[in-house]
Amino acid sequence: MSGARETVLELRDLEVSFRLKGGGVFKAVKGVSFSIYKGETFGLVGESGSGKTSIGRAIVRINDASSGSILYKGREISGRIPKELDREVVRKIQMIFQDPMASLNERAKVDYIVSEGLYNIGVKRSEGERRAMVAKALLEVGLLPEFASRFPHEFSGGQRQRIGIARALIMEPELVVADEPISALDVSIRAQVLNLLSAIQKAKGLTYLFIAHDLSVVRFITDRIAVINKGEIVELAETEELFRNPLHPYTRALISAIPQPDPLVERKKVVMVYDPKCHDCSTDKPAWTDVGGGHFVLANEKEADAYRARIASGP
Repeated sequence: MSGARETVLELRDLEVSFRLKGGGVFKAVKGVSFSIYKGETFGLVGESGSGKTSIGRAIVRINDASSGSILYKGREISGRIPKELDREVVRKIQMIFQDPMASLNERAKVDYIVSEGLYNIGVKRSEGERRAMVAKALLEVGLLPEFASRFPHEFSGGQRQRIGIARALIMEPELVVADEPISALDVSIRAQVLNLLSAIQKAKGLTYLFIAHDLSVVRFITDRIAVINKGEIVELAETEELFRNPLHPYTRALISAIPQPDPLVERKKVVMVYDPKCHDCSTDKPAWTDVGGGHFVLANEKEADAYRARIASGP
């Protein structure tokens, strides 16, 4: 199915490292590879500190890639690139940040915050055109155009996140990196923001990279999911396939921890704990393997055979 689809973004053996204050290097992302297809929502899931945000920030060129490649529509955008391509990446790939309180400039009015990207790419527009674009972007996220004259502190967390989404939309992007866009919001308004993102995607034909630690949320909005652990992708599959047949022990542990709405079921639930020592890598090194139907898992040969047998026998 994926062979006939247009690849918007491709990561090839991406590594992201950071220098430590006391000397040495911390490798946050280790040889990550995956592709995102046009119009889909690709989920990247893992615990805090697993490297998922580092990947998102490398895609939008906030973090430098230590090695490997990031390709946007077949053109490499990691490392030094021509100014014209950099300007295109700035416009076509936008990011929605996790914390709506910290990601907005408290000293600027909404009018400037939403249109800041337009100033940065250097395309000249009249004030009337710019204000019309701001008003349109605010309406698209369910806010009134009059809000453009207010400051961020006058809004709730959910409204501030909508402002952040409007800031991304005004650039008319093709790919949006949503870095845990609802984790800092009240539970009561998370569904509103998720529904808004889904509606905008359908209306504009956007492609999403949705980063999260909550598997139940990702199941609601994504087409495919990649599970990341300590900088490595350990499993990747279509969303329902992943929940129906979780193979890697880390994925199974994450799914076992999802809260259940039924208190009786929740009380009887057994939460699995992932132990990396369960893998015998002394002679049989793990490799990225397709165990059937586009279901990839990081496994050694013995594990891969067991996973194929599990898929063949059903969940």
